[in-house]
Amino acid sequence: MTKSRKYKLLLVVLVIISVLAAILYWKSHHTEKSDQQIVLYGNVDIRQVQLAFNGNQRIANILVKEGDIVKEGQLMATLDKQRLEALVGNREAKVAAQNQVVNRMIAGTRKEEIRKARADVEKAKAEAQVAELTAHRVKYLVNKGALSQQKEDDSLADFKAAKARLKAADEILELAIAGPRKEDIHEAKATLRAYEEDLSLALRELADADLVAPLDGVIENRLLEPGDMASPEKPVFTVAITDPMWVRAYLSETDLGKIKYGMKAIVTTDSYPDKRYEGWVGFISPTAEFTPKSVETREVRTKLVYQVRVFVRNPQGELLLGMPAVVKIPLNQPLSEAILPGNKAY
Repeated sequence: MTKSRKYKLLLVVLVIISVLAAILYWKSHHTEKSDQQIVLYGNVDIRQVQLAFNGNQRIANILVKEGDIVKEGQLMATLDKQRLEALVGNREAKVAAQNQVVNRMIAGTRKEEIRKARADVEKAKAEAQVAELTAHRVKYLVNKGALSQQKEDDSLADFKAAKARLKAADEILELAIAGPRKEDIHEAKATLRAYEEDLSLALRELADADLVAPLDGVIENRLLEPGDMASPEKPVFTVAITDPMWVRAYLSETDLGKIKYGMKAIVTTDSYPDKRYEGWVGFISPTAEFTPKSVETREVRTKLVYQVRVFVRNPQGELLLGMPAVVKIPLNQPLSEAILPGNKAY
């Protein structure tokens, strides 16, 4: 063998040894990093909500359009409120009137009314006394033959009527002193509560005439226009929730026990390679599924995986639907730092 061939053979051996060393180094390095974190590959996903009016009325104004960013509590559209405002005014008047009835009953009979009732009793008593005296005189004259029997009968009738009026005046005085019955007060209060509930319902219907954003998001679709008839079954907008969003990824069964609900994660994308987005594990599917064909090769399509959703903050709106993303979940983080429902960061 010539020196040239020996040199070439030695060079090939050195190259092979270098490649093997590099492979061993990479495997050892990769294994060390895999012991410290799990790396998942997935795509950015968004949640969508369809917003409709909770009432049946014609749309008066629409204040946002497709592509607009809306904030929680922002007014987006309104219904025609003329009929609803009139209904509120009517029920407010009923509540005010019934409230006065209740107050009058609780206050009881006024002193002036009691004094008047006593005066009516005295008047009725005097009239009864006069009627009694008249009846005696008429009877005397009838016995003398100066008057007819009809006159006596009429005077006795007047006397009985006067006694009845006196009794009625006495009863009215007793009622005035006793004041309203407890049952009547309870009935008046119950009527007032019914009117107040009617008013509350009318105010709720008036408030429902304003469609406000329930959360931060972006208007994806504007489905109705001013003049259209709104109803709870007809969405007006489709809103995409932009913060937080989530990355939908898939975890192999062997790694399932390594992550916990609420663990912090770091998300990166090819579009913004220098940016790191804070996230957390918000969902781990309780059931396995076959690896989606759209994201894996044929060799691993038959493997069972578990869907994982990693919620991620997107304050600048840089993450878009379908964007490929890499999720890194450190495994050495304490569970006390997990982001759970009720936590301020959730």
